[in-house]
Amino acid sequence: MKTSANREGPSSLSSIANGLAPPLANLFAFLLAIALASTAANAQRRERMGKEIVDTVCASCHVTGASGAPKIGDENAWRKRAEQGLALLSDHALKGIRNMPAHGGSPGVSDIEIERAIVYMVNQSGGHWIEPIGGGTPAVVRTSEQIVQNQCGKCHQTGLGGAPKIGERAEWIPRLKKGLDTLVASAIHGHGQMPARGGLPDLSDQEIRGSIVYMFSYGVAQIPAPAPSLAPAVDPYHKTIAGTEVYLGIVPADAIRATKPKGTPEAVMHGGVPSGRGYYHVNISLVDSKSKVLVTEAEVKVRVADALGGETKSLDLMSASNTISYGNYFRMVARHPYTITAEIRRPGTPGTIEAKFDYKTP
Repeated sequence: MKTSANREGPSSLSSIANGLAPPLANLFAFLLAIALASTAANAQRRERMGKEIVDTVCASCHVTGASGAPKIGDENAWRKRAEQGLALLSDHALKGIRNMPAHGGSPGVSDIEIERAIVYMVNQSGGHWIEPIGGGTPAVVRTSEQIVQNQCGKCHQTGLGGAPKIGERAEWIPRLKKGLDTLVASAIHGHGQMPARGGLPDLSDQEIRGSIVYMFSYGVAQIPAPAPSLAPAVDPYHKTIAGTEVYLGIVPADAIRATKPKGTPEAVMHGGVPSGRGYYHVNISLVDSKSKVLVTEAEVKVRVADALGGETKSLDLMSASNTISYGNYFRMVARHPYTITAEIRRPGTPGTIEAKFDYKTP
């Protein structure tokens, strides 16, 4: 005889219990009651928000800094941890790290509640993350596009009050002559008709930097992903390090002076083409190796050195040939090998990316 599929619910399980001998029936009924109570409790469980978890679980260490825990409100301590990202911080909290036990010593705290607590403490310590609404939801800083659309665009869309318009690189380049850091500092403190932090006090320095880069580079086409190749050519001026593709470009200053008329962006960038012998324009282009999108929010320093010494400079954000990159002028007069070392710091990427290239002047 064919049997039907097993579809027992609570009523059918009760029927099974009624058909058992009294001792077994009592035990079965007891276990059934526990199972049903557990199911009801889980169905009614409310995932608590970050502040509630912090107040009841995390505060005992993170308010006082007990056992080396980063104190809530200590921006320096939390900045280093925030750079690791929510996924890694959550993994540490769930498994335990150093003096902190797994789940913060409270096994009843769920994974999503751990995430929310971390985000809350980061935000109380200078961060601007969004608290997750579901398990595994990544915390994100407000994007440059969101900030520009909601705040900066009020003036920079139309050029109100003399503000450089979004995407008009000719208006931005003169302001970037002294470097991106100088322009960021000006935006932080306020300049002309623009109030400090663009009138949005909770904007972080990094968000301001990203918004400036976004307005400067708006409309620039992104580099497409390269076609796959079975035997790619070796390019000595291209390296991939820590998820970042680093491209080196070098052009003699004489060539720029000869081909770019006065007043063009290339002729005025970095304060103008230096006069004298042996100057070269060193350019670093950055591309995210996964998305193949230009990286325009990095800090880049370059050291050019030979056996006798060298010089180190910060590279300026620049626009040339319809793309965005970083550059500055260096002097290389001797005809022997130079080592060009680029130190790159990307938002959201811990540590410093270092790329070294060998170069010999022609």
